[in-house]
Amino acid sequence: MSDEAAFAIAAYAKSHVGVVRAGNEDNFLVLNLSTADTWTPDTVHGQPAANLTTFPQSHYGSLIAVTDGMGGALAGEVASRLAVESVRDRMLELQASPTYSRLPFHERLRLAIELANLYVYQMSLKRPDCAGMGATFTAVGLYGSAAYFGQVGDSRAYLVRNGEVKQITRDQSLVGQLVEAGHITEEEAERHTYKNVILQALGAAPQINVVIDRVPLRDLDILVLCSDGLSNKIRNEEIRERVEAAPSLKDACDVLVDLANQRGGEDNITVLIAQVTGGKLKPAEAVDPNATAPINAANRSSDRWGAETIPRDPSLPREIDVNLLDDEEETIPPTEKLDDTL
Repeated sequence: MSDEAAFAIAAYAKSHVGVVRAGNEDNFLVLNLSTADTWTPDTVHGQPAANLTTFPQSHYGSLIAVTDGMGGALAGEVASRLAVESVRDRMLELQASPTYSRLPFHERLRLAIELANLYVYQMSLKRPDCAGMGATFTAVGLYGSAAYFGQVGDSRAYLVRNGEVKQITRDQSLVGQLVEAGHITEEEAERHTYKNVILQALGAAPQINVVIDRVPLRDLDILVLCSDGLSNKIRNEEIRERVEAAPSLKDACDVLVDLANQRGGEDNITVLIAQVTGGKLKPAEAVDPNATAPINAANRSSDRWGAETIPRDPSLPREIDVNLLDDEEETIPPTEKLDDTL
């Protein structure tokens, strides 16, 4: 990616135990892939480093993610920590490899999440105290002029644009499928007996289906990632209103976490908000106040701002050859052509 295509990223994240649970099994990740600078709850004491709350997008892009662990005792906390650490390490290793760096960015993201899943699964078998552990994983990779959403489980990623908010990821849960099929409404899903039953999680099986969606970025786009401790308490429009009204991303995180706690706070709460500005990003198109087109199967993708699901490349390996990883060599840039005209 040329320097001309770079844009600025502002980000902030907050993870809170809630008001009921004793421990926090959520986690988050902010990663500048060009510098390897990393922000997780474990890497900061007090305020995060300024170079991770505001930084320029550069050649290898960046990654933000939220994960919600599950399992007995401390297993959920271990699973979410292993998830962010593993995805971080694999993304850096893959882009530093003369072989794997030639994979398209979205396939490196997919593979990194798949390898994290296998790692969490293997650790759950090796450690009796972590048997059955798992974690959701919702990531957004920013590369070129696009955002790549990687989804496993029911944590969420929203996009706020031009006074509107849309959920880009789809919940991989039982009620999520029922809503998608039209059997129940979103309001009914909020009260459904099985609303906490998820269909996929990192570590639950040796292989998973990582759903990757691609959305062209626009200037001033705001990305909101959160665990279900937030999304179960605050509706989409409320998220947009609080984010747009807040004087800073930090204030927006504080307001959302406080509101979720005021409404019960039974679960851990994590929210990560990022905004992209400048560079060669196109401005968002003006909203047509007279548009009344109903949402149906034909226009559902456009309701998510043109989100395009990218199927897994059949040639993508399930595991990597460690002999092809060499982080001592100078990284060879990927050969994929970036489309800065999206």
